[in-house]
Amino acid sequence: EEPVLLAELKPGRPQRYDWKSSCETWSVAFSPDGAWFAWSQGHCVVKLIPWPLGEAELCKTSEHKSRGGKAETWSRGAAKERTLECGQIVWGLAFSAWPAAEDGDTDPACAMGLPCLVLATGLNDGQIKVWEVQTGHLLFSLLGHQDVVRDLSFAPNGSPILVSASRDKTLRVWDLSRDGVLFPSGDTFLLSPGRQVQVLSGHVQWVYCCSISPDCSMLCSAAGEKSALLWSMRSYTLIRRLEGHQSSVVSCDFSPDSALLVTASYDACVIMWDPYTGEQLRTLRHVPLYSMLDSSSEIHTSSLRSVCFSPEGLYLATVADDRLLRIWALELRSPVAFAPMTNGLCCMYFPHGGFIATGTRDGHVQFWTAPRVLSSLKHLCRKALRTFLTTYQVLALPIPRKLKEFLTYRTF
Repeated sequence: EEPVLLAELKPGRPQRYDWKSSCETWSVAFSPDGAWFAWSQGHCVVKLIPWPLGEAELCKTSEHKSRGGKAETWSRGAAKERTLECGQIVWGLAFSAWPAAEDGDTDPACAMGLPCLVLATGLNDGQIKVWEVQTGHLLFSLLGHQDVVRDLSFAPNGSPILVSASRDKTLRVWDLSRDGVLFPSGDTFLLSPGRQVQVLSGHVQWVYCCSISPDCSMLCSAAGEKSALLWSMRSYTLIRRLEGHQSSVVSCDFSPDSALLVTASYDACVIMWDPYTGEQLRTLRHVPLYSMLDSSSEIHTSSLRSVCFSPEGLYLATVADDRLLRIWALELRSPVAFAPMTNGLCCMYFPHGGFIATGTRDGHVQFWTAPRVLSSLKHLCRKALRTFLTTYQVLALPIPRKLKEFLTYRTF
C-alpha cells in the first residue's frame, strides 16, 4: 500500500531574503509519548504542536482540507500551540523528560512532582537551548560547541543525558541533572559547560548525526566521512569504525531492540550493521523508481538524506534526493512502498506507528501513512531477548544454529 499524504504544514511567515531566514526543515521530532510534535520551520522558529489523539483525527483534518478547508483545522488546540523564538537557525531537535520543577509558574504536572517535557534545540551559533514544552519557557542554554549544532539525541531511558553533534567535528555529552553556572545575557540565562560530561573527538569532518541505542549502551555518529563511529556510552570511548560506504555517511539509527544499526550515505546506500560485531548484514541500494520498472533504463543513483526505523523494528524509512520517500521491509532488499516528495531532508516515525513525518528544504512538514503491522510472535520474542542480550551472548547460548541466526538477524 503506497503512502498517502495526510496533511502538510507550511511556515507561517513570509520568505525573507537574508541568510538568517533559512527555512529548511532539517529536523522534526515527536515526544516519546507521541503527545507533541516539534518542527524547525525556519526563520529561527520552532513550532510546538500538541498532537491529535490518533490517526483518525489526522485523517479528518486531511479530508476537511481536501474539501477546501483552511489550515486553521490544524489549530483546534491553537491556544496550546507554542512558537519558540530561538534567535538562530535551528538544525537539531530532541525531546526528553525533565525532573519536577519547584516554580509554581511552570507546567502543573511539574508542580505535582511529575516529570516535565523539555525540548532541546541545536542552533547555528553552537548553542543548545533547552525549553519547557508546556509553557514555552527557555530553561537555559548550553555552551561549548564552536560551530553549528547539527543534531541532538537524548538517552532513551529517560535519564537527563544529552548528546550533541556539531560542525566543530566533535560530539559533546551533557548531564542536565548537574549544576552549571548561570550568568545573565539579555533577557535569558546562559549555562557554562558545568553540565558537560565529555567531549568525543575522532571525526575529521562535520558531524551530521548522532543516535543513542535504546539500551543506552552505544552511540553512533555520522560525519562527512565514509565511516561511521561507534562509541561506548559507559566509558565514552571509541568502540570501532564502521567502514563500508563509498561516500559521506549522513544519517544513522538503531533498531528498537538495539540489535541493528543502519547508516545512510551520499553513495545512495543504506548499510545494516550488527553494532556488537561490526558485521555488515545487508545493503539497501537506492535505485531510481523508473529504473526498477524499466530494466532498459540507465541507472542513476541519488544521495540519501535520512533513515529511521519504525517503532516495532520491522520497517525502515528513507529520504533521498531523487524526490522519493521509500519504505523498506526488514526482510526484503527492495522497497515495499514509494511516495513522491520534493526536496526531502529528514524523516521520523510516529512513536506508535502508522505514519511518518518528513521535512523539506522549503520549510514544510508532510505526514504520510505508513504500513501498520501486527508483529509475529517470533519477532516479539526476538525483540524481547535482544533488548538485553548482545550478539555474543546469543551466540554462546546452547540453542540450535538456525535459532541463533534468527536471533542475530542473520536470516531474513
